[in-house]
Amino acid sequence: MSETPPNTLQYRIDGPEDAPVLILGPSLGTTWHMWDRQIPELAGQWRVVRFDLPGHGGAPAYPADSVGDLTTRLLATLDGLGVQRFGYAGCALGGALGIELALRHPERLASLALIAASPRFGTADEFRQRGVIVRTNGLDPIARTAPERWFTGGFAAAQPAITEWAVQMVRTTDPGCYIAACEALASFDVRPELARIGVPTLVLVGSDDRITGPAEARTLVAGIPDARLAVVPGASHLVPVEQPAAVTDLLVRHFSTAWQPAFETSTGQTALPTAAALRPVVSAAPPQPAQTGPVAEIAPAAAAPQERGRPDPYDAGIKVRREVLGDAHVDRALAQADEFSGDFQELLTRYAWGEVWDRPGLDRRTRSCVTLTALVAGGHLDELAVHVRAALRNGLTPGEIKEVLLQAAVYCGVPAANRAFKVAQQVVREETTPQE
Repeated sequence: MSETPPNTLQYRIDGPEDAPVLILGPSLGTTWHMWDRQIPELAGQWRVVRFDLPGHGGAPAYPADSVGDLTTRLLATLDGLGVQRFGYAGCALGGALGIELALRHPERLASLALIAASPRFGTADEFRQRGVIVRTNGLDPIARTAPERWFTGGFAAAQPAITEWAVQMVRTTDPGCYIAACEALASFDVRPELARIGVPTLVLVGSDDRITGPAEARTLVAGIPDARLAVVPGASHLVPVEQPAAVTDLLVRHFSTAWQPAFETSTGQTALPTAAALRPVVSAAPPQPAQTGPVAEIAPAAAAPQERGRPDPYDAGIKVRREVLGDAHVDRALAQADEFSGDFQELLTRYAWGEVWDRPGLDRRTRSCVTLTALVAGGHLDELAVHVRAALRNGLTPGEIKEVLLQAAVYCGVPAANRAFKVAQQVVREETTPQE
């Protein structure tokens, strides 16, 4: 394997050099080995390219905090291989990349399979909270709970080797890259755009998936014009590992029968469908059980006002406000606004968040440090609690917040800092304690 530059992804290739190309995308916290049981059959018909997310599976730790950035890196990798047109199957975060490809680069995509995917993965608050926990406690709490999120209870109990493999896969992921991937999922929401997906799509989900289950799958099928649903019985979130034979059969049938003709350009030319000749990279596979499981069947807002020729900062402000304070806090503030206080909420969003917090001169970590100090000086304890949470979301560790408050004690006074420490201690305890 050659060295992976920052703008590309670590990959592995299996299958005939002259076959159509099929890309397999992994879930957050996994490696390309999650697809090992699918490879023998898929590689008989396709040139299969698997990739690792940044910092996963020993890949270089170049964090990517948006699905768009990950998709750009994937396309750069494929460009380097000479791959222009391909089928794509992705699980969870890997599925988000597939949706992004279908929306932004439809000319590259021949067919699509979305596994354990969603047009929006939970809420932004949930993923940013996970980032706070990892930043404070490392990946061990996330790793220890991975089996119960990924597998049904019966499978986890019956397959201890795979359960341990899953734990170690998460535990050895780079924390910074994991946090960045959480940020990518937090900001991913393509619900209004699903109707623009024009590629044949298989939506595949485990019947017992509690993360992105059948409800999310049906949302995708209802929104994508040419989509079909397959629910795999007896499987949870990491369905390609838990029910490999069923998933393999569904993928083979889908990509064998729903391969869209090459995208025609205005010049009448078509994209090249093959990959450059490359030898597969061999590495060890995780333990897998014999497969005897069931088989599934495929079943306008008003324009914002303009101010002195500049774009209205309200839209940028509401985005930054939500990213820093969290959806739940902002939703409560806006819901409580009435005719009397609504203008004030709009002022906060437009000027505090859209003008000042969105300025490029300071990063958000620094702005949090400044804000915490100012709130201690002013004795604004209610706002201090809000901004301690915001500081954690912006990347400050509890230790760094402590240093800010110690500095404030010198310049703002010990009594003010004493009250601030009590508030911050409670918030840090609430925000950084893993939920069992």
